[in-house]
Amino acid sequence: MKWRSLEESTVAVDGRPLRDQLVERKQLIDKYVSKEVGAVHRRVVESLQTNGMADAVACVGLQAPEFELPDHLGRTLSLRTLLISGPVIICFFRGRWCPFCVTQLEAMNAVVPEITRAGASLLAISPQTVHQSHLMAEQHKFAFRLLSDAGNKVARKFGLAYAVPQEQQVLYRKTFVNLPFINGDESWELPIPAAFVLSQEGVILFASANPDYTVRPEPRELLEIVKRRS
Repeated sequence: MKWRSLEESTVAVDGRPLRDQLVERKQLIDKYVSKEVGAVHRRVVESLQTNGMADAVACVGLQAPEFELPDHLGRTLSLRTLLISGPVIICFFRGRWCPFCVTQLEAMNAVVPEITRAGASLLAISPQTVHQSHLMAEQHKFAFRLLSDAGNKVARKFGLAYAVPQEQQVLYRKTFVNLPFINGDESWELPIPAAFVLSQEGVILFASANPDYTVRPEPRELLEIVKRRS
């Protein structure tokens, strides 16, 4: 699995469907990660899937919660202000350390020109610090704003925040996923990956939230919803 350095100035665009890219990522990880480690991650996913968390996620037809967050350049952005210009696509992701999140956001980045032409905007929200978001935006040449949701306050409004179980914390520490450092707090909380499409009035037109972090909606699915509203 290749990780680009910050010095690389170009980012290759993978034109395959996102689901194919994610399957490939999963196969590579399954190949090199021990069965014991994989079993821990599967148990966490299964627990989130069965604990009724999905019932609390903001759903289609509801008014999206208002929020105001700093972007990767430290500029404050409110959802209310952004909606003045048109519909908004929001992707909640875990952090720059997650290869599935990176793959998703790179795929979303490829359709940003079409999102813009449709009169819409794309945001990606994670609990990582502004500095971590800045590094990520620079490394992957993202053409959209990464917002830092300290303490998962906004993720909690959308029904997405959960506490990382102790056995998974141990694994993350062993693989240098230091969430207290990356997120700037000791909560060990993450959002389940999710995507929402909001109308210009702030009503949720599409909602996808899956505790299985290896599954994400196709960028073109989100784009088509926006286009139908333009």
